[in-house]
Amino acid sequence: MTPVSFAILPGFPSPLGATVMDGGVNFAVFSRNATKVVLCLFDEGGNETQNIPLPEREGDVWYGFLPDIKAGQQYGLRMDGPYDPNNGHRFNPHKLLIDPYAKRLTGHPVWNDALFGYESGHEDKDLSFDKTDSAPYMPRCVVVDPSFDWGDAPRPNHTLENSIIYEAHVKGLTAGRTDISNAGSYLAMASDPILEHLTTLGVTTVELLPVQTFLNEKFLLDRGLTNYWGYMTYGFFAPDPRYMQGNDIAEFQQMVSRFHGAGIEVILDVVYNHTAEGSEMGPTLMFRGLDNASYYRLADDKRYYIDDAGCGNTLDFENPFVMRLVMDSLRYWVEVMHVDGFRFDLCSALGRTRDGFNRDGPFFRAIGQDPVLNRVKLIAEPWDIGPGGYQLGAYPAPFAEWNDKYRDNTREFWRGDRGKVADMAERISGSAPFFDHSGRPATSSLNFLTAHDGFTLHDTVSYSTKHNLANGENNRDGHSDNHSDNMGVEGPSDDPDIIAARIRRKRNLIATLMLSQGTPMILAGDELSNSQGGNNNAYCQDNDIGWVNWPDEGDPFFTFCQQAIAFRRMHPLLRQRRFLHSRQRLIDGEPDLFWRQANGDPMRQDDWDNPDLNIIVAEMRMASGTPEYVQREGALLIVLNRGDAVEITAPALHDGGAWVRRFDTSQDDAIKVTEGMHVAANAVVVFSHERDGD
Repeated sequence: MTPVSFAILPGFPSPLGATVMDGGVNFAVFSRNATKVVLCLFDEGGNETQNIPLPEREGDVWYGFLPDIKAGQQYGLRMDGPYDPNNGHRFNPHKLLIDPYAKRLTGHPVWNDALFGYESGHEDKDLSFDKTDSAPYMPRCVVVDPSFDWGDAPRPNHTLENSIIYEAHVKGLTAGRTDISNAGSYLAMASDPILEHLTTLGVTTVELLPVQTFLNEKFLLDRGLTNYWGYMTYGFFAPDPRYMQGNDIAEFQQMVSRFHGAGIEVILDVVYNHTAEGSEMGPTLMFRGLDNASYYRLADDKRYYIDDAGCGNTLDFENPFVMRLVMDSLRYWVEVMHVDGFRFDLCSALGRTRDGFNRDGPFFRAIGQDPVLNRVKLIAEPWDIGPGGYQLGAYPAPFAEWNDKYRDNTREFWRGDRGKVADMAERISGSAPFFDHSGRPATSSLNFLTAHDGFTLHDTVSYSTKHNLANGENNRDGHSDNHSDNMGVEGPSDDPDIIAARIRRKRNLIATLMLSQGTPMILAGDELSNSQGGNNNAYCQDNDIGWVNWPDEGDPFFTFCQQAIAFRRMHPLLRQRRFLHSRQRLIDGEPDLFWRQANGDPMRQDDWDNPDLNIIVAEMRMASGTPEYVQREGALLIVLNRGDAVEITAPALHDGGAWVRRFDTSQDDAIKVTEGMHVAANAVVVFSHERDGD
């Protein structure tokens, strides 16, 4: 080890991490139980050149200032303290650790026994102590100056009611494009072909699967697989380097800037419920070695972890420094990287205290009072595997929530399951029983048919069972109940009737999504009839299974999706913030929502309870209480018909005009205007109340 050749100065306890200042870099690290914090400097070849204890401590923050250090300097941390797993402490100075606030990492850990704080194969397992240096197998942190010239382009700032969210994987969306030279990268994600595709489709917001630095688990690498989705985060501030062409975080910033220039927002799928360190048998990469007892929720036997995520550990949000870390991370991505919001993986874990899930808990309070974060899009995945983990509808404003009930009920209805009409009616009107409380808007229900986890849309109509053998788990992984239907043949078919039936089912599903109250999300590739070959858990498939398969020529289904999105945008009535409750409107005495039978009669309870009912007819207007200044339209008559062809009895119009067919999934041109109240079998049709002169 080269002796220290210069004196470290006192520095500042805030901000945490490595911060470029005039004349050098300030380093600050939280650890409540450490006895010494050592800053390790590396040269560009990865050689550890300096080993410098941080000289100052204020409370639980250790800090110091190094003059003449600049952006680009590589570094890591080593910690002294007790190694006492039975009491929750796992300090090991032989293990190089990642700074939780690192803005860039040189790469990823290389799996080796040296990564573990205990001796691999020892009879005492994690109670043993390993003295092997892990530095040769660890990435280094890099001091970064994150400044970027954003120009004058404003952020798009789409409201939820005007949003079309598109869930995509940076590599998965771009790897299959032969016309993009840097496919699989941040720069490819915002390339001209991708931007043209998304703007033509009508997307307002891209939701990226995890891009914070994540780990490839060893058990996957041993199978020749990889962590494709990225839900094993260990760098909460650092863009994952696997999607970089060079070594500059400006590539991520450039991607965001180009999206904003095209009018498209960027939100990130973030994983703060657990980390890549896993259970007590996992590696020592960061938090475990920095202060295990402070960062993680430990069981009564402090050797073990509470595992509400099913991934080995759970972060302790009741620790103020864990909360500070996450809040600092979120603000960094908004203020420095200019992202427009977040989708929180397994968000129930973030709201759980030792007394259970609390919608008024510390995390939600922190978000609610934060002037940076309470103005961006916030979306919860409202479940985890912990006690009381399923919390659909329980989140506070301004959170929206992934509505899996919408996915399941819509698939069930169009598959023909009996007794699903009432559920489907509830879904298209905004799922009010879940979300209409505490002043929450109807946009709180984030409606989706498919997501990264599960079948693609094309596979939903092509497979009755999952086909996950490629994952190496004997088809045991992934959901077994997908509410899917192969339409007569499992997998690909050249039968024209089956092909036509699948196309119609997909049209009906997408149309239902775009006609429903709430915020719609579509999965990247669904508009291109992308298939994963029946794999409904492609988390480890960084290959043709997981990537979007781009057609050689234009896809007619893409045109349909474009038309369905355009139709939603044409009609404010489909994008309401207020819930529809069949209440009379003061302006005209008409109900804002009227459920009808095909013959025009009102729906009665016996009709809703009829398990053989196969049609929904909804006469929809602007919600009661909608302010006068909001743009209005007369009414829409929405028909979801999964049965035989039928003639709809047109509702009476008290103020003149006529019902005009504006949208029809049985037509190649879905938004071609036609007359008549005929509805084809297995079709979605929308009639608009057209007044004279409209």
